[in-house]
Amino acid sequence: MVIFVEQINKNSLVNLGELKNLLFLIIDCIRTDLLIQNILMEHFIVSARKYRPKRFEDVVGQQAITNTLENAIKNNHLAQALLFTGPRGVGKTSCARILAKRINQEDAENSEEEDFAFNIFELDAASNNSVDDIRSLTDQVRIPPQTGKYKVYIIDEVHMLSQAAFNAFLKTLEEPPAHAIFILATTEKHKIIPTILSRCQIFDFKRIGVLDAKNYLKTISEKENITAEDDALHIIAQKADGAMRDALSIFDRVVSFSGKNLTRDAVTENLNVLDYDTYFGMTDLLLTNNIPEVLNAFNVVLGKGFEGHHFINGLASHFRDLLVAKDKATLDLLEVGDNAKKKYLTQATKASIPFLMEAIQKANDCDLNYRASKNQRLLVELSIMQIASITFDGEKKKSANYIIPATFFQSLSPTKKKTPEAIIPKKEPLKTPVAVVAETPKPKAERPVLKNMGRLNKEPGKYSLKGFNKQTAVKKTVVQENFDSHPKDIFTEDKLQALWKSYVLLLNTKGERSMASIIGTDIPTLGADFQISFTVPNKLMQDQFKKGRAKLMNFLREKLNNYGIAITVHLNEAIEKKFAYTPDEKYKKLKEKNPLLEKLRQAFELDL
Repeated sequence: MVIFVEQINKNSLVNLGELKNLLFLIIDCIRTDLLIQNILMEHFIVSARKYRPKRFEDVVGQQAITNTLENAIKNNHLAQALLFTGPRGVGKTSCARILAKRINQEDAENSEEEDFAFNIFELDAASNNSVDDIRSLTDQVRIPPQTGKYKVYIIDEVHMLSQAAFNAFLKTLEEPPAHAIFILATTEKHKIIPTILSRCQIFDFKRIGVLDAKNYLKTISEKENITAEDDALHIIAQKADGAMRDALSIFDRVVSFSGKNLTRDAVTENLNVLDYDTYFGMTDLLLTNNIPEVLNAFNVVLGKGFEGHHFINGLASHFRDLLVAKDKATLDLLEVGDNAKKKYLTQATKASIPFLMEAIQKANDCDLNYRASKNQRLLVELSIMQIASITFDGEKKKSANYIIPATFFQSLSPTKKKTPEAIIPKKEPLKTPVAVVAETPKPKAERPVLKNMGRLNKEPGKYSLKGFNKQTAVKKTVVQENFDSHPKDIFTEDKLQALWKSYVLLLNTKGERSMASIIGTDIPTLGADFQISFTVPNKLMQDQFKKGRAKLMNFLREKLNNYGIAITVHLNEAIEKKFAYTPDEKYKKLKEKNPLLEKLRQAFELDL
């Protein structure tokens, strides 16, 4: 441009057409350069700043407060000092700025472009919390505004003021000039002294609901041309915990991760949160009493980096949502998407109300005891095992902390080691006894045919009691031989006696007390080749023992993994005398063990 001007000065005679074209060319170049600079200088603005509310209508979830402030401006009922309190990110500072702008606007519709920023003074109490700062503020308050009606002072985080600063601010706050309005904002109202609270009109901002936050995020995604699933926006809204600013920050982060297509899987992966599917799957396992799979699922949750406290809280909330889904009248209390709501309705039909009430109680107890527990993982595992045992044999009365025993699941899933040893050998040797049974009766059946002359004598001999006993004897010997290919692990006599006592207890639990008393009369002894000897006092007990010997041997064979065990019963009638039945016999037995018992009886002159 400078060169062009110098050239014109040198040559006074210039074609006007060429000059016009050159000027247009220069203007176009300048416009292009400015456009490029603007593009290059343009930087990303976060959604929390970009979509900050500029009108009361844009404020999300605070309709009661915005309507009150709007009506106060219209009716000229605005207080000289207002206190905005509530959690972070709910719109306190935004409403203060909107109110400060609207106060000086006589006609809100026609004067939106009018700027009154020079009448608005925003002060951060965290960095200006001394008495000198408040004194300089009170000095400025006395000066009236040059344009507009009011000077508005916004003091953010007012609870950070010192005690002396509060006291210095009291008089000005109570009786400010007519042109001054104070708007105080804080997240911790309890830290403000009562004398300040009594001089302010207090507005309590509430947490923004999940549905309101979700709808606002949906609006922003449409403006930004982003395709977002409802479930994904619900998760973001829930993660924000009632703070719109946090929701917008999370929204920006997830969009940076997933791009223009916002899905539920992408949100859960980026935010590392437990979504609905985790709790739906866990609840299905709890309802089916599948404790092993429940523990495995909980281990997967811990492997993702989540704490047990976070999991048990989420599980309790899930049970609450299932309880809410039981009734159509309370269905609106579910702050979830349509897809998740259908899943809640489906699972609510499977879970009974008594189960949900008891499960919520156990989850809350775990939550209360979590911090004080030394083994927090074990506490959560015990709680979910107790929840999984609620519906197990529901009609039976159980203790409050009942857990399904592990033996129940062992019976459902047998071990792999015993299966080939117990099944495969049995199939192979069973072929041999068939051949033995078929061959042995033939010579025995031919003998009566040769000796007897009638065909009729053959049939009675075959089915006689004597022949039947012989056949059974053959079968018994064959059964004993079938265990030759089975394992024969070595065991000690102490282990044998311990299993013997456990079998007696098992019989007592089953109600077979007579057999238990017979087996418990003596202690077995282990001989050579795994031969077990057992002694009984009388013939009746010997016969009864023989009837239950088969079950006892099967029990010992499985527990000891030894199929070469044989039990021999001995009869010793002399032992019967050792048993005491009458009071005299019982007293004699006790006196043999402790001779001092007789002196005690004589000293107190006791009768039997």
